[in-house]
Amino acid sequence: MGKKAMDVVNILIVDDHTLFRTGIRKMLEAEADMRVVGEAATGREALEQARKLVPDVILMDVKMPDIDGIEATRRLCREMPHLGIIFCTMFEDDEFVFAGLQAGGRGYILKDADPDTMLRAIRAVANGESLLGSTIAQKVMRQFSSLPGKQPSLFDDLTPRELEILKLIAEGLCNKDIAQQLVISEKTVKNHINNIFSKLHVLDRSQAILYAIRKGLVKV
Repeated sequence: MGKKAMDVVNILIVDDHTLFRTGIRKMLEAEADMRVVGEAATGREALEQARKLVPDVILMDVKMPDIDGIEATRRLCREMPHLGIIFCTMFEDDEFVFAGLQAGGRGYILKDADPDTMLRAIRAVANGESLLGSTIAQKVMRQFSSLPGKQPSLFDDLTPRELEILKLIAEGLCNKDIAQQLVISEKTVKNHINNIFSKLHVLDRSQAILYAIRKGLVKV
């Protein structure tokens, strides 16, 4: 479910490369609505810092010492299900992307993505949404679009508008972008999304995205 937009997003940066953390911190602290509350260099440190600081969003690397980012995410999401975790990594292999989303990640972007993509992902996830970088979204759609056994009837409970919005969610659009494209209010978009979650028996946008792609609703 979407959360109420906040004035300042508290962010924890988790990455084992000091220079990367320093660069990201500098970029984020230049934004009036973002505040870096801590850093961690390992998965174990990420667990400790997240429990202590309770950030709104975590930028999580995948491969790190002791506990990897996917396992750290899995543990944190069990303890703090409303925590917004975005994977920020150089790894775009299917095994990492899908494992990360299944662990509870609400976003997956590559480190070489442009700054606007990262900032947009942080704001979207802080507002209870999910966002995949364009490269990752295309990869996920390609992976599932050719699977056999597609069952459009599984979406019969959705209205035409809800189907339209689900497709846009699966393509990686945030609520604001969907509202602009369909010329409706963000509140209306959120109401439709809540109905979609209820009808598909999913808990969040990441699950809805994977459901839509697995069932062949989205095509490349």
